Amino acid sequence: MGALLALALALQAVTAAPKFDAGKAWEHLRQLVAIGPRPSGSPAIEQTRKYIKDQLAASGLTAVEQVWDDQTPIDKVHMVNLVVTIPGARKERIVIAGHYDTKLYRQFRFVGASDGGSSAAFLLELARVLKTRKNPMTIELLFLDGEEARLPDWGGTDNTYGSRHYVDLAKRDGSLASLKAMLLIDMIGDRDLDIRRDTNSTPWLTNVIWETARRQNLDDYFLADSTRIEDDHLPFLAAGVPSVDIIDLDYEAWHTAKDTLDAVSARSLQVVGDVVLGSLPNIEAHLSKTLVLTGRRVVNRRSYKVLRAKAVTPRRKGLKQSMIAMKHRRQAFVPTATDGH
Repeated sequence: MGALLALALALQAVTAAPKFDAGKAWEHLRQLVAIGPRPSGSPAIEQTRKYIKDQLAASGLTAVEQVWDDQTPIDKVHMVNLVVTIPGARKERIVIAGHYDTKLYRQFRFVGASDGGSSAAFLLELARVLKTRKNPMTIELLFLDGEEARLPDWGGTDNTYGSRHYVDLAKRDGSLASLKAMLLIDMIGDRDLDIRRDTNSTPWLTNVIWETARRQNLDDYFLADSTRIEDDHLPFLAAGVPSVDIIDLDYEAWHTAKDTLDAVSARSLQVVGDVVLGSLPNIEAHLSKTLVLTGRRVVNRRSYKVLRAKAVTPRRKGLKQSMIAMKHRRQAFVPTATDGH
């Protein structure tokens, strides 16, 4: 009897769905930071791409490159998005994205542990987990190049090069039609994690994620406070794709030489991993229900007007108000109509 019980437990352990492992994500983060500054077009970002592709291959996944040259205000830069497709029961897709480039600085050594490193490390560990999950919908992991502005300040089109290229290409080749939701992961490594609700993000998608955090007793990290963020989700929103930005911008080391491993935490990666994986079933259920009811998701294209980004006062860290609104000196896109969710 004891032998049978041991066998049953062993089989259960083998077949149990894998969980997000912050230790594995942390090792990816450590390796990425060790490469050093990784701005778009640099030899270091080529080394970063090789590391990402090698780690995905070890999980049985293939990264497809989207390659282009983009004109920036200061130079023409070779950029590469990495796209990883994990097939699901349906062809309709959920994209989970993050950028892997770091901002170009010549004044100091910027290794971007949270800003660029944490999102790439997170996606690599998420790939391992989702590869063995039974996914109701196809999931696409998207490593974005060119999120950062080449000039010191964020403005105009000097930012989000990778996400804009991806969306433009999806419009041209028709693949945008099967893209039903986008989750953006950015700057989630902060040792003192504070993630606020982004008012640019799609409300129903935001609600699902924050409710999951509440159920998991992680609402000390996913705060009820709101802010307005410009990031790689905006091109998707403008194309009518429900999108959410999961980002901690209340980060004293942001865009400084202090954005190193000392400023980040494996615990923060674990929190976001648990919340994202815990949210997926409800996101998939919401999308699947809509697809069944309509036969084909009809998105009410939203128009946008431009407002200045507003800061929120940090609740716990006493960071100056200007730091929150500063992420690349953004202007915010605010939807003037909702999609009914």
